Amino acid sequence: MSYFGKFIGLMFRTSGTRNLLFEFDEDSRISIHSFFVFFSFLAVWLDSKNNVIDKRIVHPWRFSVAPRKPFRKLIEIPVNEQNKIILRMLGKS
Repeated sequence: MSYFGKFIGLMFRTSGTRNLLFEFDEDSRISIHSFFVFFSFLAVWLDSKNNVIDKRIVHPWRFSVAPRKPFRKLIEIPVNEQNKIILRMLGKS
């Protein structure tokens, strides 16, 4: 995904949008926000071996959300009917 795509993420989309995967070339500690995201989503941060290092429900209009440790990948999963099985598996339904 391009830098612009990483910046936009779920902003201005509907809750029915697809899940997004962001991959970074090196470990990162950047935070995310949910400005202009009008629905809750599950953020799942992964390390370089795809181990889950943190996960959190992010509500609309949050200024800053960051994982506890550096990460290599971030998955944004909209809270919607399509993703209810994923959310239940991750314990965030």
